[in-house]
Amino acid sequence: MDKITPITTLFLDIGGVLLTNGWDRAARKLAIQTFGLDALETEERHHLTFDTYEEGKLTLDEYLNRVVFYEDRSFTRKQFRDFMYAQSAPYPDMLEMVTALKAKYQLKIAIVNNEGRELNEHRIHHFNISRFVDFYISSCFIHLRKPDADIYKIALDIAQVRPAEVVYLEDRSMFVDVANGLGINGICHRDYDSTRLQLEAFGLKL
Repeated sequence: MDKITPITTLFLDIGGVLLTNGWDRAARKLAIQTFGLDALETEERHHLTFDTYEEGKLTLDEYLNRVVFYEDRSFTRKQFRDFMYAQSAPYPDMLEMVTALKAKYQLKIAIVNNEGRELNEHRIHHFNISRFVDFYISSCFIHLRKPDADIYKIALDIAQVRPAEVVYLEDRSMFVDVANGLGINGICHRDYDSTRLQLEAFGLKL
């Protein structure tokens, strides 16, 4: 940790940090149960194509064509899409903390996340994330996915900051390790209290 360099910027993941994950294993399991899908077939099709969706190379409808609507169903696309969107929920304490830190320290805030376009845009607008975020380095916008180190390099270039000026909140330890390897100060988020204490160690105290 570089305690001399002041922190000017936060890089944030959305899923697992600010909100629940958008379309994770638990959400898919619930969808499989709710809509009566074949679990093995659905999961296999998901894993074969979801990375491409997150890289912005498929629309949500194209993803659903491959994973769900490759055969006739008793439910509509809209019903399934609405179900997907409804799985997102906020972590109010984290949203409030980031908003307060930005106001107190005049921080730049960037989202650095893996998400498909429609899910990403729904979550951004539904939870009003842009009220405190300055820009988005989302996989669907730049066609790169974490843990590709280039996604962090692009975020640094757009923010025009040095790695030592950045704290990055992320719930996946591998992604934190990649960012740390570039000199970014990564925090592996587990819960509000532990993350708050780690931010205080970087001089970001409420």
